[in-house]
Amino acid sequence: MKRLFYGRLSTARVATDRTPGSGVATGRMVRGAVGAIALAGAALGGTAVPAAAAATEYVALGDSMASGPLIPDITGPIGCGRSTHNYAHELAARLSATLRDVTCSGAKTTHMTQSQSTSVGGVDTGTVPPQLDALTASTALVTLTIGGNDVGLVGIAQDCATLDPTATPCKGEFEDQVAQRTRDFGPKLSAVLDGIRARSPKARIVVTGYGLYIKQNGCWPVQPVLPTDANFLQGSVNALNDMIRQQTTAHGGTYVDLVAPSAGHDACQSASKRWVEGYVPVHSAAPLHPNAAGEAAYAGVIGGVLGG
Repeated sequence: MKRLFYGRLSTARVATDRTPGSGVATGRMVRGAVGAIALAGAALGGTAVPAAAAATEYVALGDSMASGPLIPDITGPIGCGRSTHNYAHELAARLSATLRDVTCSGAKTTHMTQSQSTSVGGVDTGTVPPQLDALTASTALVTLTIGGNDVGLVGIAQDCATLDPTATPCKGEFEDQVAQRTRDFGPKLSAVLDGIRARSPKARIVVTGYGLYIKQNGCWPVQPVLPTDANFLQGSVNALNDMIRQQTTAHGGTYVDLVAPSAGHDACQSASKRWVEGYVPVHSAAPLHPNAAGEAAYAGVIGGVLGG
């Protein structure tokens, strides 16, 4: 059996950013509070609310699903593939918040407290500081998207690509590995959430899951994964989301589901409807990652949950 190979992306370790993200050749693998925070208020005792108030201090943490690699325009360290149109920037604009965006492609939970090495097209682009360093005691809102790289979902999705309808599904090869990594991720996320709370005790902590990447049974060969593997891959995303939800609620945070709102916007849909790109992008975005429409939609979903 042969599986597709897609060349490494030329931005921000996108190929190693293991979240569920251009030429084609053959080969086995593809490597490639805020309502309370909003500072609006009502006049009390006839006193008018000041026209200008201090902006909400908002810190965005996370991996490439949050950073938005290959979506114009780039901002910050080039190796992080951070876009001015990722969900953090879109959300900050909605909230009129002061944003510190330290999201970075390739980030794992370890990079919340340790520096991260970055590269572009295999060329070293230096390191970025631990993401939790951006937090302060006055931070009022924190968003976090993390876990896909800890579990390795993009790499596995790449390895599962095939144009052979008779190929053996990859589920049997990776199922146990993904399940174990997801279990191992739970305590790691717990430690990250504790770290956020210690640094920003007054902040509202909002943690997103990952979205709907491929519909039930997929759409082979439009997206080159067999029906069994399409269900395995999205099922793995859903299992990771469940772990994220459990840990977030246990730590007093707000979990935001992105799967349900993404129905009808997965990589099998038309270019005008999809929020995430497939193995070969049709918009300026990384393969198997949200595009600009997806990032803007996620900002809307998060803002709705926050009441902003």
